Amino acid sequence: MSDDRTIEIEDYTAPAGGWGSMKSLVEISAREKIGPEALRELTRQNKPEGFACVSCAWGKPAHPHAAEFCENGAKATAWELTSYRVTPAFFQEHTVTELLGWKDFDLEQAGRLTHPLKYDAATDKYAACSWDEAFAGIGAKLKTYDPTKVIFYASGRASLETSYMYSLMARMYGSQNLPDSSNMCHETTSVGLKSAIGSAVGTIHLSDYEKCDAIFYFGQNPGVNSPRFLHPLRDCAKRGVEIVVFNPLKERGLEKFQDPQNPLEMVTGKSTPIASQYHQVKTGGDVGALMGMCKYLIEADDRARELNTLRILDHAFLAEHTTGFEKFADVARGTDWATIEHESGLSRVEIESAAKVYAKSKAVIAVYGMGLTQHVGGIDNVHMLVNLMLLRGNIGKPGAGMGPVRGHSNVQGQRTVGITEKPELAPLDKLAEQYGFEPPRELGWDTIASCEAVLEGEAQAFIGLGGNFVRAIPDHARMEPAWRGIDLTVHIATKLNRSHLLPGKTCYLLPCLGRIETDMQGTGPQSVSVEDSFSQIYGSKGKATPAAETLLSEPAILAGIAKATLAPNPKLDWDAWVRDYARIRDAIAETYPDMFSDFNAKMFTPGGFWKGVPAAHREWLTESGKAEINVPHSLNVTGFEESEGRFRLMTLRSNDQFNTTVYGYHDRFRGVKGTRDIVFMNRSDMLRMGLTDGDDVDLVGDAGDNADRRFNKLRVVEYSIPEGCVGAYYPECNLLMPVAHHARESHVPAAKSVPVRIEKTR
Repeated sequence: MSDDRTIEIEDYTAPAGGWGSMKSLVEISAREKIGPEALRELTRQNKPEGFACVSCAWGKPAHPHAAEFCENGAKATAWELTSYRVTPAFFQEHTVTELLGWKDFDLEQAGRLTHPLKYDAATDKYAACSWDEAFAGIGAKLKTYDPTKVIFYASGRASLETSYMYSLMARMYGSQNLPDSSNMCHETTSVGLKSAIGSAVGTIHLSDYEKCDAIFYFGQNPGVNSPRFLHPLRDCAKRGVEIVVFNPLKERGLEKFQDPQNPLEMVTGKSTPIASQYHQVKTGGDVGALMGMCKYLIEADDRARELNTLRILDHAFLAEHTTGFEKFADVARGTDWATIEHESGLSRVEIESAAKVYAKSKAVIAVYGMGLTQHVGGIDNVHMLVNLMLLRGNIGKPGAGMGPVRGHSNVQGQRTVGITEKPELAPLDKLAEQYGFEPPRELGWDTIASCEAVLEGEAQAFIGLGGNFVRAIPDHARMEPAWRGIDLTVHIATKLNRSHLLPGKTCYLLPCLGRIETDMQGTGPQSVSVEDSFSQIYGSKGKATPAAETLLSEPAILAGIAKATLAPNPKLDWDAWVRDYARIRDAIAETYPDMFSDFNAKMFTPGGFWKGVPAAHREWLTESGKAEINVPHSLNVTGFEESEGRFRLMTLRSNDQFNTTVYGYHDRFRGVKGTRDIVFMNRSDMLRMGLTDGDDVDLVGDAGDNADRRFNKLRVVEYSIPEGCVGAYYPECNLLMPVAHHARESHVPAAKSVPVRIEKTR
């Protein structure tokens, strides 16, 4: 059942997509032993009246391709519809301590969970229990705690309906501790865009890729994290759109793409070049690169003014719609090129060549991912990219705007319907009126605050709605032992993962239906909804046979916990909501009428319906009423100084992975097969340290807090990466990152620039 672990390291020269993708899909389909039903479901994936992919949050077009799924999306479907099962008999054969030694891949590869389970400390095993026993036990425990010390975590896969129920249940219980996947990745976007342009999400539509004439691309890998994005990128490249990429590593999806749905390309082996310029910026050097471009544009505009020629900047837009330009312009003029080159790792010529593309383009999209957000100075990264876009009015017009690419399929949507620890982001007064209770008004715990509470012994209980929280967070060597001190842990999940093997003093593991499966309730089969990266809302209908008759849906599980924990409320009938999810959507529409009016009628609109983003039509909901141009704190966003022997580690996902889910051991695009114990290094760094390709080294945390953080015996792989930077896989390398190493303001773990040292393994 395990994937092939034979280690092979070799250069991969083929494009993204193409036959490599086809072969990968065949391999995982065979390994999961999926049948005709799963293959039928692939034809419904991301289609109107079909189901929304359980993987990434890329948009679902109104007029989809024949196969509107990518390699990783198909892997996610096969992974969920696997033929393997984890029944109570599995846990009779394996103790939790034994399973804790398994790899992430092997745990999830064991199959779908089928029965509710309770951990038995005496035998160190999970044992089956009834749903009623689980709900009663959880409710009895929750009634004894201080609600402000209970954590309600939500993975980004949970639907809008489930997320709304979850946030409401937590607040009715008295907790505002609602950390979620966004805290770990794009909270920097939520904070940075909100403060700069008044809207916390991207401003573009999927159709804007048909109207732009340039794309500036920072720190996002579409070939791995959102492969369906390769189709619009290919179309843009073919019609002459200049795609200027800034990324520390050469990523194949940004170099060339072969469309698996194009017979000519598949037969002839032809592919489409993607990036017109590719700049390998140092990890943590994006502010330097952006400052260099802004400096070039501002000084070129100064010269145009002096010569009375055509201006470079959009001064009418700047005057009407922005504030802070003159202060920023003075800083840009005064920043010397030597500093910019040193901090970015790029030459002046390279930066100016990118700026010249921007200067001549009329409609620019700025794309970015966690390569910008997961730094101590991540807010500066986002603000600087906004600054660049504002200089020529590239926000709030067709074919232009901010295009952050979100990860999990509904990570943006769950925030829309109330999953947030910040009281100002939830309509608390409306909820109080709607349901007749007094919501908590204090700031709750986000992911970092939750980790700190666990370390300090403050957290009394943890409820996990999906995800693999303990594996996704930093500082594993400190967090995992502390986790066992929590009095109650509850996990709602489809498959086994490492978080489930760190039980609290009382622990329940509750298996749920997957989104692709038929969800039959009292009024018939139910549908759910999600929101994509473009703020479009879609309906999703599962039709696959459930993995087991004993599974409950996420709404049904939440209702069971709520009824066992909360006092009856005459304004809320949990059972009625479970019988008919349309009632939940009616409740969402009542709470958020501006975004969700006629929710049930619109949810299956082809291409989705737009919730609305004020900045997309130049309505700036900032303190000044205008878009804010900000001066960065520093050109170095890593949060630590350079020193002899210190490297900047960026954590990476492989081609065979989505977030903490590892589908296999083949990082095809980087030429690595059979292992994840790899560190990618620059040749010059290797020579300086006396290392050769294939040597074993240890990565040692270098945060300066005297904690011992070490990842032993990683194989060195020579790779195209800037000097002083190294790359290694997430989530394994999270153990090298302190909890305190996070973005200012947004508190996102700074996983893209972790201070480490390298020692040769003895």
